Amino acid sequence: MSSSDRGNVIALDIGTVRIGVAASDPTGVFAQGVSVLRAKDSWMENLSKILDERGAGKIVVGMPRRTDGSYGPEARHVKETVESLRAFFPEVEVVMWDERFTTVIANRALIEANVSRAGRKRAVDKVAAAVLLQNYLDSGESRNSPAGVALGGGD
Repeated sequence: MSSSDRGNVIALDIGTVRIGVAASDPTGVFAQGVSVLRAKDSWMENLSKILDERGAGKIVVGMPRRTDGSYGPEARHVKETVESLRAFFPEVEVVMWDERFTTVIANRALIEANVSRAGRKRAVDKVAAAVLLQNYLDSGESRNSPAGVALGGGD
């Protein structure tokens, strides 16, 4: 199945220890956190299962930026991971999206929901991925982007 035939979108909040995963609904309107993958494991194989289960043809990867918009050292790791994703999933469109403040927003939402500190630690990555994906879906770019183009300030 080509990426243009698959409507769902997956978002990744990539860290060095954990990778938060979120998925859109089939209409591309709502984002939901679905999983946290361990970055040291064979996470791309686990991601492959999620892509298949969700019928996703696009991966949105959070690009870390500083508040002034510049890239820090974390961005290099994410860019390398994006290249690996593109090689591992050549049939899937991979785009980068500005992830500034997604983890802060996720933590605040979990605190407001009275989630314990331990619960926040387990959930924050997938909630941050959901915030990232919802920002992407709300922008309208998911409906307008040509394949392979990086959007939202990502490179």
